[in-house]
Amino acid sequence: MKWFLAVLKKYAVFNGRARRKEYWIYMLFYTIFAIVAIILDNVLGTAGQDTGSSGIISGLYSLALLLPTLAVTVRRLHDVGKSGWWFFISLIPFIGAIWLLVLLATDSQPSENKYGPNPKAVV
Repeated sequence: MKWFLAVLKKYAVFNGRARRKEYWIYMLFYTIFAIVAIILDNVLGTAGQDTGSSGIISGLYSLALLLPTLAVTVRRLHDVGKSGWWFFISLIPFIGAIWLLVLLATDSQPSENKYGPNPKAVV
């Protein structure tokens, strides 16, 4: 949970580096809370059954965490030595998403790079 809160404290910080642990634990808690929001939408009747759209709670949750999710993704890409613009590789159907997943799962560059010092060495 501390990694999730650490990302929220850096709400819209797109510079620096984020280690794998920070990114993946954030995504784990993001997904758990998103599932809880979807369940709440269904229980409270705020889900859009007719249109197939998300409910009010899950929609607001996703909107509120859009910037920190993008920011931690960009910092994760910085950690492997790639520009944040590499995020857009995911727009290539199928192959792009796999490529981005591989980049996000790749280990950090061991030394300092142009985006800052290795966060593993700092912690």
